[in-house]
Amino acid sequence: MPGWSRFYDIVVKALFFGREGKFRRTILDEAQLAPGESVLDVGCGTGTLALAAKERAGASSTVHGIDATPGMIGIARRKAAKTSVNVEFQVGLIEEIPFPDETFSLVLSSLMLHHLPVELQKTGLEEIGRVLKADGRFVAVDFAGGSHSLVGHLFPFLSHGHDNGNAGGLVGLLKSGPFGNVAALPTSYKQFTFARASKS
Repeated sequence: MPGWSRFYDIVVKALFFGREGKFRRTILDEAQLAPGESVLDVGCGTGTLALAAKERAGASSTVHGIDATPGMIGIARRKAAKTSVNVEFQVGLIEEIPFPDETFSLVLSSLMLHHLPVELQKTGLEEIGRVLKADGRFVAVDFAGGSHSLVGHLFPFLSHGHDNGNAGGLVGLLKSGPFGNVAALPTSYKQFTFARASKS
């Protein structure tokens, strides 16, 4: 959607009723993010989660964010510069993640996988597995199947307009990828599925 990037943060804040920060912190809690880790946020949007990850993981960590939309990356870079938080943002596709094999100890994906066609989801998960270290883990969050919340209905429409109905099967989707120990994570966010997996 042309020009959507500049309104992204405003709409997200409204849809989360001003509690987006708590939502992002929950993701990092469930990811068990530790100081000094190497982190990649796939589909990072305007960089909010990646910046929060860097602040939590500390100066010794390395955090990168990729997104397919140049406008999102531009905003993320400006946020990083304004706050002096050292996160590297670049345009990148989930099907061609621009990093070598076994680069990251943690990969994050937040409210992004449901936008992708099924075949692209599978390719993207293979790429995530490729860039994860042998003991790495992947944490994904997406809309729960059958969610009737305002967020669940409006966010996919406002962001890209592609909802392939796979959010309810997030755990099954991860199990079909190159991962082991896939599990849904209990949180207070009933309209979302949180899932964590390790590299097989």
